[in-house]
Amino acid sequence: MALAWTSTTCSYSLTSGSYILLVLLLLGLNSGICHGLGSFGFDIHHRFSDPVMQILGFEGLPEKRSVEYYVAMTHRDSIIRGRHLAASNNQSPAPLTFANGNDTFYLNNLGSLYYANVSVGTPSVSYLVALDTGSDLFWLPCDCNNSTCETSFQASSGRVVNFNIYSPNASSTSKKVFCNSSNLCDPNQCPSTNSDCAYTYPYLSNNTSTSGILVQDVLHLITDNDQSKAVNAPITFGCGKNETGILLNGIAPNGLLGLGLDDISVPSTIARKELGPNSFSMCFGSDGIGRINFGDNGTSEQKETPFIVMPSSSTYLIDITQINVGVTVSKMEFNAIFDSGTSLTHLTDPVYTFISKTFNSQVTDNRHSSNSQLPFEYCYDLSANQTGHVIPIINLTMKGGDQYFLTNSTEIIFTAEGVYVYCLALLKSTDINIIGQNFMTGYHIVFNRDKMVLGWKPSNCYNDSNATTPSNHSLKLKAFTCAAMMLFVSFFAII
Repeated sequence: MALAWTSTTCSYSLTSGSYILLVLLLLGLNSGICHGLGSFGFDIHHRFSDPVMQILGFEGLPEKRSVEYYVAMTHRDSIIRGRHLAASNNQSPAPLTFANGNDTFYLNNLGSLYYANVSVGTPSVSYLVALDTGSDLFWLPCDCNNSTCETSFQASSGRVVNFNIYSPNASSTSKKVFCNSSNLCDPNQCPSTNSDCAYTYPYLSNNTSTSGILVQDVLHLITDNDQSKAVNAPITFGCGKNETGILLNGIAPNGLLGLGLDDISVPSTIARKELGPNSFSMCFGSDGIGRINFGDNGTSEQKETPFIVMPSSSTYLIDITQINVGVTVSKMEFNAIFDSGTSLTHLTDPVYTFISKTFNSQVTDNRHSSNSQLPFEYCYDLSANQTGHVIPIINLTMKGGDQYFLTNSTEIIFTAEGVYVYCLALLKSTDINIIGQNFMTGYHIVFNRDKMVLGWKPSNCYNDSNATTPSNHSLKLKAFTCAAMMLFVSFFAII
């Protein structure tokens, strides 16, 4: 039976198939088929945040804001910086020589800088994965044992935390990835196009790699709007059966989520599945808890600068054209990597010397000189009753003209002598410039890979909703626009 509607100027006939199509389209609108217009993600936690320390423990860790804490973070950064240096020089993956024997301590105890608790598969299983903007692959420990991957964590107190291990056979939504599906597939292990995609993914650190097979399953996310809908994003990731190097020493004990520019990364996959734009954002709260949002292009009010595209590199490189330190201006031009995985900011000369000496010339507090263990060169005494300190404002002018003000340029440290000092939280580098997480605090940072720009807007990461998600009015307007377009398409499909 057909339904008919006529007028004096035209006549349309709705077959039963077209009628079903229209109903399905309308039901799709009601169930949130246009969720790709929003963003979704999960909370992120610093290694020294309470949620992570409750899981990975705090035994053997220096007290936060102590001299030992910043020494440890500085040394950890030197290991990470070596990887970035090799990548920026387009070197093939190769082992790096570490300076001394303390690297095992730093990697075992500190590991990655930020972690997220992600849920994968059906039934949903949670994994505490490390976040890394310097690599691309998302992988989980998979069908492995304690000799080939990290299955548990034992603290110095003897407490043991057992990690979840992924298995494709245990998830009803897991699917095979075939040999012709990705450039990561090892051609030497592909006897046919229907074979499992075997991979080996190397890292630029001490013969470190993960290997296994690629699989597809659902990553469970929550939309960042007033309805907070669940999104099951189909993601291709590594089923890591064998881990080597520092991956077996705790740097990523329960998996790693790469946020680089390659097609295999989670942001790229989400865009390819048309779940949202090829963009993500990160926001770092002052207490070590922040947020990562996929499909987030930011807002029209944010400042932006273009990325420098480097062949065969997953780093987010930007160009800085001018530096202001208080009333002093320098038109030095240099490029730097924006890396959320590096804790502190490292700059080479002459930029480092200009910023630090100009900062020092404008500070009125007495310079601290009694503790040679401090990793920072310019530190200043705080008196017992001093409640604050006045420092010159530092801002960087990015390529394109937008300014990036440093909201967290100093760190307050307590010394073994029981006195407090504040330091310019900047380290001298001999080889590469890295804007670390400490200079990102106070901002909603957007890595827009569609437009190839870095965006930023001030945010405290918590109640500043307009900085991280569209307004309710904007969401409703987008939903209305999407609904109108879907009806428009369905109208012509019926014709």
